Amino acid sequence: MRTYHCFWLLFWAGQPHQSFLTPLSKRTSGFPGKEKVLVLSGNSRRDLHRSKRSWMWNQFFLLEEYTGTDYQYVGKLHSDQDKGDGSLKYILSGDGAGDLFIINENTGDIQATRRLDREEKPVYILRAQAVNRRTGRPVEPESEFIIKIHDINDNEPMFTKDVYNASIPEMSDVGTFVVQVTATDADDPTYGNSAKVVYSILQGQPYFSVESETGVIKTALLNMDRENREQYQVVIQAKDMGGQMGGLSGTTTVNITLTDVNDNPPRFPQSTYQFRAPESMPPDSPVGRIKANDADVDENAEIEYSITEGDGYDMFGITTDKDTQEGIITVKKALDFENKNLYILKVEATNTHVDPRFLYLGPFKDSATVRIQVEDVDEPPVFSRPAYIMEVKEGVPINSVIGTVTAQDPDAAKNPVKYSVDRHTDMDRVFNINSGNGSIFTSKPLDRETLLWHNITVIAAEINNPKQSSRVPVFIKVLDVNDNAPEFAMFYETFVCENAKAEQLIQTLSAVDKDDSYSGHQFSFSLAPEAASSSNFTLQDNRDNTAGIFTRKTRYNRHEMSTYFLPVVISDNDYPIQSSTETVTIRVCACDHRGKMLSCNAEALIHPTGLSTGALIAILLCIIILLVTVVLFAALRRQRKKEPLIISKEDIRDNIVSYNDEGGGEEDTQAFDIGTLRNPEAIDDNKLRRDIVPETLFMPRRTATARDNTDVRDFINQRLKENDTDPTAPPYDSLATYAYEGNGSVAESLSSLESVTTDGDQDYDYLSDWGPRFKKLADMYGAMDSDKDS
Repeated sequence: MRTYHCFWLLFWAGQPHQSFLTPLSKRTSGFPGKEKVLVLSGNSRRDLHRSKRSWMWNQFFLLEEYTGTDYQYVGKLHSDQDKGDGSLKYILSGDGAGDLFIINENTGDIQATRRLDREEKPVYILRAQAVNRRTGRPVEPESEFIIKIHDINDNEPMFTKDVYNASIPEMSDVGTFVVQVTATDADDPTYGNSAKVVYSILQGQPYFSVESETGVIKTALLNMDRENREQYQVVIQAKDMGGQMGGLSGTTTVNITLTDVNDNPPRFPQSTYQFRAPESMPPDSPVGRIKANDADVDENAEIEYSITEGDGYDMFGITTDKDTQEGIITVKKALDFENKNLYILKVEATNTHVDPRFLYLGPFKDSATVRIQVEDVDEPPVFSRPAYIMEVKEGVPINSVIGTVTAQDPDAAKNPVKYSVDRHTDMDRVFNINSGNGSIFTSKPLDRETLLWHNITVIAAEINNPKQSSRVPVFIKVLDVNDNAPEFAMFYETFVCENAKAEQLIQTLSAVDKDDSYSGHQFSFSLAPEAASSSNFTLQDNRDNTAGIFTRKTRYNRHEMSTYFLPVVISDNDYPIQSSTETVTIRVCACDHRGKMLSCNAEALIHPTGLSTGALIAILLCIIILLVTVVLFAALRRQRKKEPLIISKEDIRDNIVSYNDEGGGEEDTQAFDIGTLRNPEAIDDNKLRRDIVPETLFMPRRTATARDNTDVRDFINQRLKENDTDPTAPPYDSLATYAYEGNGSVAESLSSLESVTTDGDQDYDYLSDWGPRFKKLADMYGAMDSDKDS
């Protein structure tokens, strides 16, 4: 059923025309009795005077989502110039004209061709005009009107998100804001309650609530604990029509997570823990792990462990494993089963991040008792000191005891201990030790001046279990005794001028002593007794470890005496007194009036060897000539080794004749048979060479053919290999001659020496069968046999 709304457009025309007023229909909730009519009116175009016009037009309303089968009727256009004779034609233009909206050009009825959606386009603006059908000229000015789409509740509320995610701290107060959800309705908010949305909660009570108008979700339950439940799923509904029955609705899901706060203190699962630790455990080694449980997570579950009480407070420590939040108990000092075998500790676990809001729940810490039992192990011997320092005087007799080391087995068994010296620290075996009592004694003489400190290592091992051993360093200092005589600090060689005056200082002497003096060295100088009276020089001790040599007479003659050797005795003041005699060399030289040396045995002073410059040059030239001779001799010997194998007038290089004869190839075997070299016993005497005249005067006896003489082949191969690898062989082609004796004769030995060893007579008739070459021998031995027979 259609609802019709009548609208009249009043058109006021100027004088002298009559104006028409078409009353406007009122909008009611029911159906009006008249159809909607738009009246068009105008003045005559033939008037010369034009009056003021006044338009008054209304708007059409059209329901959206029309579901009828016919076109939806919108309204009707009518002009006061229309006489009903069909001379006028109505034209419609604007939004959707001709497509969405059509008009009957004769009657002016407007219809909608399809269903309209207000949410797609709520208002259409169109223009209407009446024209003369015959001339096509408008009879009325164009008028504009509006078609508004009347809204119906055809859209449900839509949330801006399909799923909301929110989080709040656990233990929050009631009414704590969680999140706000928002839903929108595409219907017209100005018409009715189609777009008025109301929120409600379908799932999530009694934990949460939602404000019906704003969509704000808040907590509705006090002290929600994450450790009991962490995730909540809340379903919120948004319904239009103000939530009244028949309204459309939409829903969304809100996932709410309770975040952790530190509302749980750490708790040990047991009050006492027991561990065992061997006494051999080194410091910083872990003994065991303990853990206090905390229901919180992340930083709220971080725990710090500490030892608060116990008799092992200084023996053990505890640290926190940041990954597992476990307390690791470690050894701080070495354990000793014999000294103490049980330790009791009190360990405390405390949260590092405490929330003051929850202090009323109690202290956020817990404690437990830890018992550590020390286990006995077989320990190596322990020395009474970590290191020993001993002193011994140098020069003490061998086997003198210089000190004793002591070690004991710390175990209850108190196993006996034996001692030894680590020979890697005493390679010269200067010291030895008594394996039973640990006394160290010398095995070689000691000299402080050679080595002041001796650092050795002593090993103590259990007799029953030698693997249980320990080491200790022993530092032995060699004390000094006065066993070295003082001596000159340097070699003294000086000169005295021939024109020197008496009591003139010519040299100052000083001395050194290898021995160590605690109070400082005190040396005394004097001339040797044999030179004290007859010497031409005097010695004066300066009492400061120095002495001066002075001349005793006025002049010296270098031709009479060119060199003086002055013996000086040096003594120390230590006990026992040590002294030595040193010699000072004094040469007599010619000097100028200022005492500067001019000439004397200059060569001796300049060159200690006593050789002049000319002699040195001559020696150097001789050495150079000798080196050149050696080099030339070596070069000649090397050149001789590289000379060719054949050195004669008939050098093979000068006797090569080229015939330019290539031969008959591999099939030409008449010129020379290489097989002869391989098997000389298989010579075919019937084959004669074509390149020479045969010289054979008799036919030799044919011998049996041998298959292959490997002896000759090996000999040739060996000599060929040696010649190829010889670095001194000539690079050109050469002839190598091999003296090959063969592998023996079929006649065996012909020596008369062997015949002496035979007792019986020999038969030499077989020599006649060997041919003409052995005819002479056959006649000789045959004649001897004849003489014997006669």
